[in-house]
Amino acid sequence: MINITDNVRFCIEGLYVILFIITCFAYALGFIKKDKKDVANFKTRMKSFWVIVVLFTLAFIFNKLAAIIFIMLISYLALKEFFSMIPTRRSDRRVLLWAYLSIPIQYYFLYTGWVAMFYLFIPLYMFLLIPLRMVMVGDNDGFLKSCGTIHWGLMACVYAIGYFALYFAIPESINPAGGSLGFLMYILIVTISNDFMQFVFGKSFGRHKIIPNVSPNKTVEGFVGGVVSTSIIAGCLAHFLTPFTYPQAYLVGVVIAIAGFFGDVTMSAIKRDIGVKDTGSLLPGHGGILDRLDSMIFTVPLFFHYVAYIYNVGILD
Repeated sequence: MINITDNVRFCIEGLYVILFIITCFAYALGFIKKDKKDVANFKTRMKSFWVIVVLFTLAFIFNKLAAIIFIMLISYLALKEFFSMIPTRRSDRRVLLWAYLSIPIQYYFLYTGWVAMFYLFIPLYMFLLIPLRMVMVGDNDGFLKSCGTIHWGLMACVYAIGYFALYFAIPESINPAGGSLGFLMYILIVTISNDFMQFVFGKSFGRHKIIPNVSPNKTVEGFVGGVVSTSIIAGCLAHFLTPFTYPQAYLVGVVIAIAGFFGDVTMSAIKRDIGVKDTGSLLPGHGGILDRLDSMIFTVPLFFHYVAYIYNVGILD
């Protein structure tokens, strides 16, 4: 069983209460507002969010194996979405099979606690195996672009998302208030809060575009507002879910806000390069899996290494 502390349980219950209140507000707004289109879209997004929260809860209340299988499924769907979105060569189909087969291998290392191989398998061994398989196919046209694209997809969808499960390698004794799950909940809440606060400040006060060629809706005001508010939220949650001091928590908030911003705009740059609006349509009202995880692909690994450094976690054991 995964250790769920009282603080973590309270956070989960609080999340459900907040979702219920927002959902009631959305349906009440449907009776008042004349423009039903925006309300209908908001309801659709809320339904998808309910599904996401319920699935996450079910996966993490049972045991480590159930949680790892759930995260592995997310990796598979994200990688499938990525390969469906990017242009690939006909000859790459055999290479893509090797990429998909790397998913259960990577998560096997996580389940067995072989953390060193988790670190090495995708960045090093798949880095070597992908071009090896492509050379065996013998198609030289677009070789370098295809090789780099496939490996980037593995790094984002398998390696980075795999860090969600790597938090279980953190000793419970480091965080009496929240345990390893407390650290994971903390980074998820802080990252989602950052996305939301940058959106709110951008919509309310945004005047100056920050990188218009990549993401026209991103503004300096939204970015700065998100960084400040996220650092405050990180500080408020620190003693509840983590053993951080306030200075450590505020630093986390700033770093996560900046990293989350660049994760978001990086995925925007990829979509603009390919010419698509969303990475997929799996989540009604939200787009695809990668549309929801773009910030976390950057923040979740960074936060793990921050925790490992501060508390001298033996991550290579």
